[in-house]
Amino acid sequence: MTVPAETDNDLEALRRKLGFRAWHRGTREADLLIGSFADRHLPEFDAVALGQFQALLKENDPDIYDWMTGRSPVPPEHDNPVTVALRQFRFPSAS
Repeated sequence: MTVPAETDNDLEALRRKLGFRAWHRGTREADLLIGSFADRHLPEFDAVALGQFQALLKENDPDIYDWMTGRSPVPPEHDNPVTVALRQFRFPSAS
């Protein structure tokens, strides 16, 4: 029998941690954008998506905002389904 790398309890704990971090970014604008996104999407994220979101949260708010608005390209390490979903969440016509 194979033991899963992360249990449901581990994933729930990570979801709670990331949700808190998403709402406590440092700027109200980032809190609203990223926190609202987290509220909507964290419950459905699997372990891979949670890892992608966790990596994104390590970035600076101005950089994330520039990626979301298209002011600068999304770097390859963040070019993933989570970042695409975040862009579409805030800017429905963004790809």
